[in-house]
Amino acid sequence: MKRVIGDTDLEVFPIGLGAMPMSLRGRPSEEQAKAVILTALEAGVDFIDTANCYCIDNSDFGHNERLVAGVVRNSSNSARVIIATKGGLTRPQGRWETDGRPESLRSACEQSLESLGVETIDLYQYHAPDTAVPFTESIGELGRLREEGKIANVGLSNVEQHHIKIARKIVPIASVQNKCNVLYKKDLANGLLDYCGVEGITYIPYSPVGGGHGHRRLSGVEALSTIAHEHDSSVYCIALAWLLHKGNHVLPIPGASRVASIEDSVKAVDIKLSEEEVLSLDALSE
Repeated sequence: MKRVIGDTDLEVFPIGLGAMPMSLRGRPSEEQAKAVILTALEAGVDFIDTANCYCIDNSDFGHNERLVAGVVRNSSNSARVIIATKGGLTRPQGRWETDGRPESLRSACEQSLESLGVETIDLYQYHAPDTAVPFTESIGELGRLREEGKIANVGLSNVEQHHIKIARKIVPIASVQNKCNVLYKKDLANGLLDYCGVEGITYIPYSPVGGGHGHRRLSGVEALSTIAHEHDSSVYCIALAWLLHKGNHVLPIPGASRVASIEDSVKAVDIKLSEEEVLSLDALSE
């Protein structure tokens, strides 16, 4: 059942945890957030996705990393948990802005090492290309951080296929994290998801059940509701199961801020969709 991250020895449960909702504005109480993470760990989840910018603004930088690391460190499952993080975005006054300058990425990585309390980050992802900075310069700095042992594996996020090809000439790429779900299929249409499978790159779909307020749309999709009823499941589980059917290199990271959400998400690994059901979901669009 385990899925391997890229060309590494990192094996993880097929469903990860997207920790972002636990640190943005309107976030749950610290007690509730910790309960969500512990529930995930107890259910077998051993891959948690975070980022230094998952916070309210720059004064709160690193909040999500510290939250996740604190819970994992004090759990009985800490030895087997992979915490993946990202650098390359900042939060001035709560905005999302790119900063791919080499010196900024180095500083961000070093801050993440401190926030996570580790000497090496298992998977460090460039959060988004910065159009003001040559892509090769940003990736080159991640390559140097990898050579120094501060990063074990490099990943990319919010990228196109040409970004991946450029990056791979500089440093091995273990993963790509882009938006993808049953209603948003850009990376299926353009072949990026399949490209990752052929090249041995783990594809990490974020917003796998819609993200933010988008998840509410799924309950109104007739095909999803029909299939969910057949499997005695939620539409969210079906959406995750559909992604899992797209290849063993796919690792969905549903976000959660409630215990019930992650309890439901992990059930997706046990859902086997028929070929007809998969085709029905393939036909859906925004």
